[in-house]
Amino acid sequence: MKNELTLTDHLQKHFGFDRFKGQQEEVIKSVLDGNDTFVLMPTGGGKSLCYQLPALILEGTAIIISPLIALMKNQVDSIRSFGTDDGIAHFLNSSLNKAAIQQVKDDVLSGKTKLLYVAPESLTKQENIDFLKNVRISFYAIDEAHCISEWGHDFRPEYRRIRPIVYDIGQAPIIALTATATAKVQHDIQKNLGMLDAKVFKASFNRPNLYYAVRPKVKPENQIIKLIKENEGKSGIIYCLSRKRVEQLAELLQVNGIKALAYHAGMDSGTRSGNQDKFLMEDVDVIVATIAFGMGIDKPDVRFVIHYDIPKSLEGYYQETGRAGRDGGEGQCIAYYSYKDIQKLEKFMQGKPVAEQEIGRQLLLDTASYAESAICRRIILLNYFGETLEEPCGNCDNCLNPKEQVEASDEVVRALKAILEVKEKYKAEHISDILTGTKTAAVKSFKHYELESFGSGDDHSARFWNAVFRQSMIAGLITKDIENYGLLKINQKGHDFMQKPEEFLLVRNHNYDELEEESSNGGAPTGGTGGDPELFSMLKDLRKKVAKKLNLPPFVIFQDPSLSDMSIQYPISLDELKFIQGVGEGKAKRYGKEFIELIKKYVEENEIERPQDMVVKSVANKSKLKVFIIQSIDRKLPFEDIADSKGIEIKDLITEIEAIVNSGTKINIDYYINDVMDEDHQDEVFDYFREAEDDSVQVALDELGEDEYSEEDIRLMRIKFFSEMGN
Repeated sequence: MKNELTLTDHLQKHFGFDRFKGQQEEVIKSVLDGNDTFVLMPTGGGKSLCYQLPALILEGTAIIISPLIALMKNQVDSIRSFGTDDGIAHFLNSSLNKAAIQQVKDDVLSGKTKLLYVAPESLTKQENIDFLKNVRISFYAIDEAHCISEWGHDFRPEYRRIRPIVYDIGQAPIIALTATATAKVQHDIQKNLGMLDAKVFKASFNRPNLYYAVRPKVKPENQIIKLIKENEGKSGIIYCLSRKRVEQLAELLQVNGIKALAYHAGMDSGTRSGNQDKFLMEDVDVIVATIAFGMGIDKPDVRFVIHYDIPKSLEGYYQETGRAGRDGGEGQCIAYYSYKDIQKLEKFMQGKPVAEQEIGRQLLLDTASYAESAICRRIILLNYFGETLEEPCGNCDNCLNPKEQVEASDEVVRALKAILEVKEKYKAEHISDILTGTKTAAVKSFKHYELESFGSGDDHSARFWNAVFRQSMIAGLITKDIENYGLLKINQKGHDFMQKPEEFLLVRNHNYDELEEESSNGGAPTGGTGGDPELFSMLKDLRKKVAKKLNLPPFVIFQDPSLSDMSIQYPISLDELKFIQGVGEGKAKRYGKEFIELIKKYVEENEIERPQDMVVKSVANKSKLKVFIIQSIDRKLPFEDIADSKGIEIKDLITEIEAIVNSGTKINIDYYINDVMDEDHQDEVFDYFREAEDDSVQVALDELGEDEYSEEDIRLMRIKFFSEMGN
């Protein structure tokens, strides 16, 4: 065993540091003394040094079992950068060719290699087991050890096979390391690795520099873009649950001038590691990723971690947010939450083994509880990991902006009675319909309007009752049967509550169950109602004036929803105007100048703070179908042929063409109209639209006579009119 001075000397010699961090020194001594060692240290605590330094000091080669190929490369590069000989660290995994594998084996057998990183899958290959039997092994390090436990957030079955393989290769001390583990997970890891009497080192999970917040998932893209623009040039990671969402969001950020790239397991490894390197080298600011990204990424200055989707477990959430502010500087951890996301995750569990469902359900419940709670976020997180925080932290949304809570024990009792009255055989939605007295088809068919509970909760909305069910679930009064369509059942605790109600504080003012329509246009209403009524009416007046000057009906210039969107978004440049609903580039250029001048003046005079949302540009969604239609019309193909080749009706094709023309693209469909209408009829409809008050097809039919024209005739002529006069 080296004395302390020598240990610090080693640290200085190999890594250039003059002192250890936290419990590193004690952990390293334990490993050097040949003890099995368990290390629980939050991200950024310096776990890797705990096995890297002893590996460099001890005789033989340390086998580091690690779950991610990208992570191994990162770690090996890092170790090599401290030494002169590349042979000192290697990895052995499926990304290497035969010659590279031979080189690794030669270096290991010659005693050059002090750290050999191996994926658990590679470890199970017989040829590797046979090879390692000939190697002098100093110890085994199992990184990301939570992968062993089914209760861990990133369970990998192949991790369960590590112990028998280690016994097969040859005994040596084991050090298991993880950044996140509840007491249950910790026990599971130690038991599975046969190291129940290991020396345990556990650091505090409190990271005071991290700010935690949960926000309702309403137009999350707009909120995210605003947040990134406010933190211009800072590094951040955004986590999404699906690969598709990762790609869409990365593209949306790029369109909005943000240096962002995607990262997920479906990409080829070259692109993936290239994107990771660009993030580490600061060629890009933001990585949008599935959870595969970030394990062991040693980037100290990540300033924000955003969860677009709420994670499946609090452990996963803690681990991912831990990648922010590792240098002790600022770190914002923002999660967007809608209860519908929890329901989606529950659906994925259907059909899985019962034991797995039980675990999954409990983990989701903990996550929902964290998201919807009014208590200090840090208190909840630390409590989850078995640590207590005496005082609220003062650095989370619940501490800085306390939520309103209302006493709702009476409502909870009413909800429980309704569940009992339908014999625990219905879902939350149906029971909230009963409580609010809503006669849906299901309520009618089961005659549930005859129940005593029917209408007993009509003093509240369905949304309120859904919050009651959810928070009763979180409080352990009821459970939801995932396998049986989410039926609500009452627990013993719920029965006790009905007998003897206690105070029940319901968190009031966050609409977590309302996932509003996400729209990339900044959320303009579809009707003609303006966000700013005064500006809306000024825009209508201007439209009238422009229309008069150009001798066109006002709706050809801009339709009401477009003016409405302008009155919400306040665009003050042509570039911004073209992203307003129904405007597009053509219309912006043709008619936009006067409108943006008016808005600019209005904004200045009234000192209006424009919503940052305005900069949210949508990804140009010229779908393949639209492009195909435009090309086919250019080639003068009959509408019947275009519709048939895409398996749609003529009326649907006309709808698509209307959308193309409404967004400012000019299209010439004369060749088709000439086949179905004579010239006089065409002129009559065209002239009608010149004078019309609005562009309604029904009004035109009433005016021109349904015996004379079909709906299709009017729609075709309206397209011609818009295309020629408007675009």
